[in-house]
Amino acid sequence: MREEKKLGELASTSICGNDISSSVLYVSALAISFAGQYAWITLLIVALVLFTFRKIYGEVVGALPLNGGAYNALLNTTSKSMASMAACLTLLSYMATAVISANEAMHYLHHLIPNLPIIIATIGILAIFAFLTVSGITESAKVAIGIFIFHLTTMVVLVGSIIIFLFQNGTANLIDNWNRPLTFGSIGMAIFFGFAASMLGISGFESSANFVEEQKKGVFPKTLKNMWIVVSVLNPLIAFLAICVLPIPEIKLHSNALLSHIGAISSGDWLAIIISVDAVLVLCGAVLTSFVGVSGLLERITLDRIMPNFFLKKNKKGSSYRIIILFFLLSVSVLLITKGEVTLLAGVYTLSFLSVMALFVIGNMLLKMKRKRLPRPEKAKWTALIFALSAVICAIIGNILIVPEDPTQPRNIVVFLEYFIPTTLFLVVMLNRTALLKFLINLIQYFFAPIRRWSENSDLEIPLRKAVLVISKSLNNNIHRIRDQEFVFFTKGDNVANLNHVMTYIRNNEHTKRIKIVTVLREGEEVVENLESDINVLDRMYPEIDIEFIQMIAKFGPELIRELSEKWDIPANFMFVGSPGDRFPYRIEELGGVRLII
Repeated sequence: MREEKKLGELASTSICGNDISSSVLYVSALAISFAGQYAWITLLIVALVLFTFRKIYGEVVGALPLNGGAYNALLNTTSKSMASMAACLTLLSYMATAVISANEAMHYLHHLIPNLPIIIATIGILAIFAFLTVSGITESAKVAIGIFIFHLTTMVVLVGSIIIFLFQNGTANLIDNWNRPLTFGSIGMAIFFGFAASMLGISGFESSANFVEEQKKGVFPKTLKNMWIVVSVLNPLIAFLAICVLPIPEIKLHSNALLSHIGAISSGDWLAIIISVDAVLVLCGAVLTSFVGVSGLLERITLDRIMPNFFLKKNKKGSSYRIIILFFLLSVSVLLITKGEVTLLAGVYTLSFLSVMALFVIGNMLLKMKRKRLPRPEKAKWTALIFALSAVICAIIGNILIVPEDPTQPRNIVVFLEYFIPTTLFLVVMLNRTALLKFLINLIQYFFAPIRRWSENSDLEIPLRKAVLVISKSLNNNIHRIRDQEFVFFTKGDNVANLNHVMTYIRNNEHTKRIKIVTVLREGEEVVENLESDINVLDRMYPEIDIEFIQMIAKFGPELIRELSEKWDIPANFMFVGSPGDRFPYRIEELGGVRLII
């Protein structure tokens, strides 16, 4: 993508900021329902946790500035199957975000237009933002900017009106609420469950990492800072002001539209209407965030052959429209299956999002241990990593332990597994498709054997033989087509142990039978002693993979990678290098998607 088409600070912050800042519409009521008068404290703790994640995301994405978020972090530090797990969880999180946000937006709109058919309107909203994303990320960013600025302006007006209201009416509600008994009995348990529920208020923070390649250089860390400031100020402040204005039972009664209710009390119906309009817009902005984020993620995993190449087709705007259409259809199907009761998706939303955050911390830890030489603009301390991981694990445990108020509703973990298991099974099939195709061939031949004996010397024998032969040949052709994709490893003269690690990784994670091991030399340089003999040893150790050793005189860099990619018809993301050091003249993102392997 050309530089002028990339997103600046305001556009990038708006796209992911609409998602995370929309949490103010529901997280205050959610936190108060668990933590009561201490809700603003739990939200401040969440802000502290999010502060540590700024460094964590900054280090990982600074070192590996490629689309994919947690998937990209784990792909370059551990196995492809582990990275696929992160992709699976991120996809579920985005799907739940899109459906919940669109449906909640239409519920707010329903207060203004009572005859609005919510399900049909929700599908319409999903279709509109799918179309915007297909039209191109820069066009959709303009919409996001408008929504984001309007939302922040509305929140400033609301806070100002509440402060004026308190000056005029006093803080009797705050005193009464402060002395009110807690739902969970002890302050510690109230804060624990309040914190677990409040962590949902930072959903969207991970979105910026999923479209980092569409951002201008240096913009990504600014988006993290801006999102942190918005959440750290708005969420605790609104929760505190809410318990100053309303009794806690009344807050719980109006939890679905708490801010509109507070606006009506503090300034009148005009502010309630503006807040309702704002809620519709910013929740729709969260839908846009889901489409933009999932487009970057699914394009990346499709490039890595986890999904079929069919989805890589782009339109004139450079959008992977088939991926966007697929995500739209999945979201609509979830909406129709749940019949609009999107509270059923709350467990998917919460646990998948928190699991992605935990995996990102783990990705950072692995990056420190396995990619020490890789340059990065900032580093998170080990104490911050341990604190962040512990906080997210506590939030996951808290959400698993939370019992729904409605006894007919399933627990979070049950709903999460209902969606997580089928998605995981699809990824398992895609990652092991050649082995499954071989198994299917053997299975067909096994079941055909007794049928062949039964049909010997009959009119069915020849047609049956032909049918089995055609099916087996077709499946074998698919296996050869999948495994025919060639891979490349650039070596500076790695020892046989490192080269063996490369071969083991490729055998265990990629479907291929061919690899080029390439050493790029400068004029006058010679091949490292024993390199060719070591490669010959590996060729005998891995008979299922054909190893081709290539020496060339050239300058290693982005131009050479592009040239070889076109010449050999091998995408850059099927090329591997060892972790570059501080003296390496290029950043990893300049290499066009080349992956790290040792």
